[in-house]
Amino acid sequence: MPILVGAAGLGVALAMLSLTAVVQPGAAGAAPGAGVQTARATSAPAARAPSRPAVVERVVIGQSRRGRDLIAYRLGDPEASRSAVVVAAMHGDERKPALILRTLRDGRPIEGLDLWVVPNANPDGVARKARRNARGVDLNRNYPRRWKRSKRGSTWSGPSAGSEPETKAMMRFLRRVDPDQVVSFHQPLNGIDTSGTGNRPLARRLAKQLALPRREFSCGSGCHGTLSQWFNHRLDGQLVTVELGRRPSRAYLTKKAPHGLLKALGGRRV
Repeated sequence: MPILVGAAGLGVALAMLSLTAVVQPGAAGAAPGAGVQTARATSAPAARAPSRPAVVERVVIGQSRRGRDLIAYRLGDPEASRSAVVVAAMHGDERKPALILRTLRDGRPIEGLDLWVVPNANPDGVARKARRNARGVDLNRNYPRRWKRSKRGSTWSGPSAGSEPETKAMMRFLRRVDPDQVVSFHQPLNGIDTSGTGNRPLARRLAKQLALPRREFSCGSGCHGTLSQWFNHRLDGQLVTVELGRRPSRAYLTKKAPHGLLKALGGRRV
């Protein structure tokens, strides 16, 4: 599925998307935990930064409930026919997969693929080493597809569908980029989730290249309001959830997995 705007246009659009207004803590009318009132465009110049030659653009796609930036890095070729988004750390206590994304971001340039990576989709949760965001919401139960109200706890779905700023930011970003492929990394169930995606080519390629079994996972709390449910219903691409094991090795996270992920998505190192 081609991106709906040209490379330059997408950068401008995402820069406009990152013009964010939030309220200064302590200011009159400020909500608890709100961030700093600012308007800023953070799309980086198209020239590659010498320290990160793979990075074409850096875009702030939104802020967390505590005002921390959600950052997307564009890697590879903006004119490539294939596009992909890879997301990690939606649950803040599932941090190992983010090393795969950082390895891609900090490594050699990529070709054959227009790739965006979001290494930290829940910065407040990561800062606290906690599954949920600062409000106590499980972001992977907060999307407006099959959402249902649940009791407060480790999988609380929030007060309403799409209530969280992190959820809103991710939906805006994915609608804007409109990728062919999305990979959402989690832990620790060790496999490629085949719930609704078992026969899709991307799931098969990921299983082969990441050396993970294809399995159908059942959510203990019930699978409702997940990113995969929302994306696969609302957009034309395909999203596959990848669950790493509890303790993947550093060699796997920095060598085998980045190489295998790129190959599964159709990209390669220069």
